[in-house]
Amino acid sequence: MDTADSVEANGGAKLKDAVSGPSGAVAAYFAVSYGPMPRFKAILFEIVQLLFGGTPGALGYALRKALYPPFFGKCGKKALFGRHLTIRHPSKIRLGDGVVIDDRATLDAKGDSNRGISIGDGVFVGRDTAIYCKNGDISIADKASLSAKCIVFSSNDLSIGRGTMVGSFSYLLSGGEYDYESPVPYCRQNGMVTHGPLRIGDDCWIGAHATVLDAASVGDGSVVAAGAVVASPLPAHCLAAGVPARVRKELPVRRAATEPCQ
Repeated sequence: MDTADSVEANGGAKLKDAVSGPSGAVAAYFAVSYGPMPRFKAILFEIVQLLFGGTPGALGYALRKALYPPFFGKCGKKALFGRHLTIRHPSKIRLGDGVVIDDRATLDAKGDSNRGISIGDGVFVGRDTAIYCKNGDISIADKASLSAKCIVFSSNDLSIGRGTMVGSFSYLLSGGEYDYESPVPYCRQNGMVTHGPLRIGDDCWIGAHATVLDAASVGDGSVVAAGAVVASPLPAHCLAAGVPARVRKELPVRRAATEPCQ
């Protein structure tokens, strides 16, 4: 099988079949939004979101905190859910204790064979931030924080380390590339060409508007300056800036990189 055929046959084909096949619009919607979740449970979650997904104030937080957890693959204690969230394939989303998902965020674990999204204890997901899969996996370790309007996408394997801070409007991409050497039109490709997993280490700071591309990585304790584009691996304990990002300075080993966040 050549590269073009591989892209065509890659993960996500079943979802496309569900959308374009003869099963109807309702079946396509539930396939894309809920995957293998039993239909009755998906409908119940629809009702819960319709009634309480936009409820404002402390009452809304309390109701969603009580009613949302049973629909996830795992949900720890004291998780808080903001208003007007987009949640797809919740049975493949695992949340730790004290997770906060702010208003209008997206958690989308869709895929035919992936594990989905795993979010550790005390993670904060900012307003309008999208964490979504296309048959890939995403893991966010304890105490990490994603500011508003970030995009975290995986059609392969993406992980964010413990205590890492990601600035607003940042874009983290694992997989998702199209094959520009293939004769297959882009609209027929699944955008699943990958070059390796994306790893963001522990105790990193990713500045606002930064981009970290497929198969790049950021070592523990490193800083990526605002607006930088990381296209190749960065070592631990460095400051990187520019397009493409280059190491500008070595940084001292911080205590937070070797000791647990409190």
